[in-house]
Amino acid sequence: MAATKQDPTNPAAAAAPPPPIFISTTTIHSLITHESLIRHLQSTLRHLSAAIQIQSPIRHAHQTSPNSSFLLMPSWSTSLSLPYIGTKLVTHHSNNSSLNLPGVHAIYVLFNSLTGQPLASIDATELTLYRTACVSALASIYLSREDSKTLVMIGAGSLAPHLIKAHLSVRPNIKQVVVYNRTIEKAIVLVNQLKNEDIWLDGVCFESNGCLEEVVKMGDIISCATNSETPLVKGVDLKKGAHLDLVGSFTPSMRECDDEAVRRGRVFVDNEAAAVEAGELVGAFERGVMKKDEIVGDLVELVSWDKIGRRDLDEITVFKSVGSAVVDLLSAQMVYESFME
Repeated sequence: MAATKQDPTNPAAAAAPPPPIFISTTTIHSLITHESLIRHLQSTLRHLSAAIQIQSPIRHAHQTSPNSSFLLMPSWSTSLSLPYIGTKLVTHHSNNSSLNLPGVHAIYVLFNSLTGQPLASIDATELTLYRTACVSALASIYLSREDSKTLVMIGAGSLAPHLIKAHLSVRPNIKQVVVYNRTIEKAIVLVNQLKNEDIWLDGVCFESNGCLEEVVKMGDIISCATNSETPLVKGVDLKKGAHLDLVGSFTPSMRECDDEAVRRGRVFVDNEAAAVEAGELVGAFERGVMKKDEIVGDLVELVSWDKIGRRDLDEITVFKSVGSAVVDLLSAQMVYESFME
């Protein structure tokens, strides 16, 4: 019996679409660097306009136990230059450090927004670490001093090495990295790990320090990635020209700095959700330390120059991030397209 000739104009006769791919953590490491992701985010966020409309509903957050939560972060675009629907599924278990496990685990699922076809699932635990650190470093380009010499890292969890590498990639004048952690042994382990990596070409000095007040006073850039519910950074200890990068908190009960730090700094956020989720800001609003409209701007406004970042060498700047589904989608785009190339 002769084979039936397929009609390419008939959707039913078209070949079945390829199955979705899985992109592992190991593969992610081969596809992106902190530098390349920062450049990608800077370029794409700057050109977000009416031509590329990204819809990102407020994330769903559910408390699954007193020490754990489940988050869903959807985002989509129907633009031909960004034809994707994506959602990140995230678990946060704050006690995982005692098990020597990351506190955050995530999977990202990507679809074609024009056809609905599933394209990929991505191990987003590591992707989240990359994107979170790169958002902080991208903001630092506009908010920290170009001549910053000392980076202070508060927290020694899985996000800390990413934040250190991302900040160093945009501020090459940094020569000293000081790590503080409530458990000093973890800070020492991280410092030794960083010292043993062969990527530091300009003689960066790594050290640990168990005195929180002392390290805060040292920092030109202070990056915090903890689960703290009590303020760690005291505003009175911030030196002139310091940039404070707050990454850890994402609920109103969490808080990495006190009201004085917020009061002294010009405050920027990654997106509007920070004003209702971040304990540092929610508490400051409630106590009359600042008003919501006193937040100077967000990340998109910074990279597009709609809002001016650092204005002089002496002012203190604060950047608070809680995570953005837009940035997740753009990060997943880069990983997927790099893989397909």
